[in-house]
Amino acid sequence: MSDAVSDTVSDTVSDTVSDTVNDAPDGTGAIGILIADDQAMVRAGLRLVIGTQPDLAVLGEASDGEHAVELARSLRPDVVLLDIAMPRLDGLEAARRILASPRPPRVIMLTTYDTDENLDHALRSGVSGFLLKVSPPEHLFAAIRSAARGEVLLDPAVTERVVDAYRRARPAAAPPGDSGLTAREEQVLRLVARGLSNGEIAAELSIAEATVSTHINRLLAKLGLRDRAQAVRHAYESGLVRPGDPGS
Repeated sequence: MSDAVSDTVSDTVSDTVSDTVNDAPDGTGAIGILIADDQAMVRAGLRLVIGTQPDLAVLGEASDGEHAVELARSLRPDVVLLDIAMPRLDGLEAARRILASPRPPRVIMLTTYDTDENLDHALRSGVSGFLLKVSPPEHLFAAIRSAARGEVLLDPAVTERVVDAYRRARPAAAPPGDSGLTAREEQVLRLVARGLSNGEIAAELSIAEATVSTHINRLLAKLGLRDRAQAVRHAYESGLVRPGDPGS
């Protein structure tokens, strides 16, 4: 949440805002969102900026992980914005439980630099993205829409922290072997590892966005990966992309 949003919210909302549940969207096709954060001001700020977008609708709010799991089951949102550090049940365990349910929503983790050691665990759980709380509203909207489309969108700053963690925890990877990917698929994988969305990759390579989706689906199948989050891990762990490479 940007400083400008924080200033606006602090003038209009108290710290005692309680958990909130709204009616579901009225068939307009809006993306339904559940906000889960233990800080009332953060929840209010997210609700405020999300409310400016006609295709996004906040269905409810939770102030702890247990309530987030309950509301995810009862409200059936499309996307859950989930803080990593929450009382009763932390965001990582809440994400695991939410994603283990039948037809789960997409989960975007809200994080700060103080919790970057948890990012590896969240990636393994299958979350659809990471968003820094200081990110501008445009990044929030892009992350939500990407998650709703089934994409994984990593904030570039978060990607950098993940890469740094890999570099500290592991020795340098061996040069990549024959992955079975075409040259174009390797290009796309490198850009996915940089945290680019399908639209950004399409612009970078001067190809259609639908072609990007085809390349991603094919490379995931060839590598036996489930989603883009696993593709990011594979790109760095296999040595295809290395910390310090241009753009990484």
